[in-house]
Amino acid sequence: MSRKASARSGLEQRITEQLGRRLSARTLLFHQAIADRLGLNPTDLKCLDLARAERDITAGRIAELTGLTTAAVTSVIDRLERSGLIRRAKDPGDRRKVIVRTVPDRAAEIGKLFESLDRAMRQLFARYTNAELELIQAFASQLDQLMQAETLKLRETEDPNNPQNSLK
Repeated sequence: MSRKASARSGLEQRITEQLGRRLSARTLLFHQAIADRLGLNPTDLKCLDLARAERDITAGRIAELTGLTTAAVTSVIDRLERSGLIRRAKDPGDRRKVIVRTVPDRAAEIGKLFESLDRAMRQLFARYTNAELELIQAFASQLDQLMQAETLKLRETEDPNNPQNSLK
């Protein structure tokens, strides 16, 4: 392997280690701390985030996005509703469907938990030019798509060594 190829391989490994392991773990732990503050678990928190992102989201859509069963999503929605973080509403277009909506006052409360991170991120962004930020954003967007595709692959293929597969 040439020196140039070896240097690139080393750089790729360091990026993978930083983004794929350390940053991923720190992000998970950060969201666990937020969930703990709210008396939730991380899955509930991320489902709440999905409800915040899509105004008229249904339980079925949350199940589709997360890979959770509809029964699991119903349990999540029940917990979020008991916590006063979401409300269920009838879909005006189809009365059989239930829409999940965040409670605005509680959403503002949750937003306050992210204020320090938002400030720190803006300080970090200030170190980079617009062109560098555009490159970082493009990379992050492609990484997001890659992770979504890899997650779907894992969900679509069964692991023959997983005893839970025999329960299906």
